Amino acid sequence: MNTSHPPGLPNPYTVLGLSPTAGATEITAAYRRAVRDCHPDAPHPNRDRLAAVIAAYRRLRDHHAQQSTEPPRHPTHGRDIPVRVHPRATPPAPDMRAGPVRRHPDRT
Repeated sequence: MNTSHPPGLPNPYTVLGLSPTAGATEITAAYRRAVRDCHPDAPHPNRDRLAAVIAAYRRLRDHHAQQSTEPPRHPTHGRDIPVRVHPRATPPAPDMRAGPVRRHPDRT
């Protein structure tokens, strides 16, 4: 896996406190922990760190998505499936098993 990062930006693994061999679940857990610690509702909020954590997580998430060897989740692998539509000659009849709606005699 290529763990290089653009110059001028902090290493996303360092920002999240991870090793470069961390997996997707470890990255997500570290992200949630870091956001919880520096969120504006936390006792000691740090907006600059929050922005860095979010940017690092997005870069790692995108990198892992590109490196993923999982097949697409769609069972057709991106191919369209032809579907036949059979037009009905007449619309379906309403379901009358429950009987007609009856109104109370005193209410109009």
